[in-house]
Amino acid sequence: MREARLHGVRDLRVKDADPPVPGPGESLIQVTAVGICGSDLHWFAEGGIGGTTVTRPVVPGHEFGGIVQSGPLAGRAVAVDPAISCGTCARCHEGNSNLCPEVVFAGHGTCDGALREYLTWPDRLLHPVPDALAGTGAALLEPLGVAIHAFDLGHVRLGASVAIVGCGPIGLLLMQVARAGGAGPVVAVEPLTHRRTLAASYALGPAVAPTDDLAGTLASAGVPDGVDVVFEAAGTDAAVAAATELVRPGGRVVLAGIPDTDATALPASTARRKGLTIAMVRRMREVYPRAIRLASEGAVDLDRLVTDRFPLDDAPAAFATAVARTGIKTVITPASTRG
Repeated sequence: MREARLHGVRDLRVKDADPPVPGPGESLIQVTAVGICGSDLHWFAEGGIGGTTVTRPVVPGHEFGGIVQSGPLAGRAVAVDPAISCGTCARCHEGNSNLCPEVVFAGHGTCDGALREYLTWPDRLLHPVPDALAGTGAALLEPLGVAIHAFDLGHVRLGASVAIVGCGPIGLLLMQVARAGGAGPVVAVEPLTHRRTLAASYALGPAVAPTDDLAGTLASAGVPDGVDVVFEAAGTDAAVAAATELVRPGGRVVLAGIPDTDATALPASTARRKGLTIAMVRRMREVYPRAIRLASEGAVDLDRLVTDRFPLDDAPAAFATAVARTGIKTVITPASTRG
């Protein structure tokens, strides 16, 4: 089979490898689609993320779906939960498996991810999907799950006003989740024109650049005091500052973006004067069934986010395209490669 393995900064090599053999409780999966995530770009462009660096060549990719080749779900199209939690610690028992200190995550550290034609994965983390979501749709259920978890952390009430700062894939998914959850208006803030245009097309509220008059934007949206909840999905200090500016006193800011360095600057005086509640997003909890239902019922459109597709052998070009941020979501299709 073919696989793409990251050896260091921008050093992604595609070559032949032996196919894996499933162990007890695992199935063999033919990988049909892998989405490139912002965290993957940190690994590719910087050689690490959040203080963790590449210590051995690793196969990236944690947004993926495929066709099960063996085991109880053989023949089924599945979305794959990339996080293998221990299931026995206090965090897992309380329902916060995303906070498990022993979690093993696809494409992170020493755990090879999905940028290969085949992989093995625990049966308990395979989620069957309808035919309409097979392939790319199954892969994008992972970022949709992150958006759903972030929305949950926002404690958004019916009819609450919301702002999204950063309209990459997670931000755009958050907009759709907010719509499905009955929020509105939804103010979008995004510097890149093509992403701002897509955000505006949802017609949930104004979509503006961060250099625009944010106070005037809030007034035009009918929330001059600020929105109830802001979701920051850019990973920059400027985005965090904009979030604290957009939220009302007593409101909530949810930080979902991943910064380039292991630090985030918060305008503490503004946050303190407003008495804000700050929540941090760590991947997702058990939300795959909700994500599948939202996507299969049409409440969230996943396909519209995909702007670039590459075969596995062109994985380095795919990452270069994603780093350039000229599109929205870049997807690699390993099953189309035969080596």
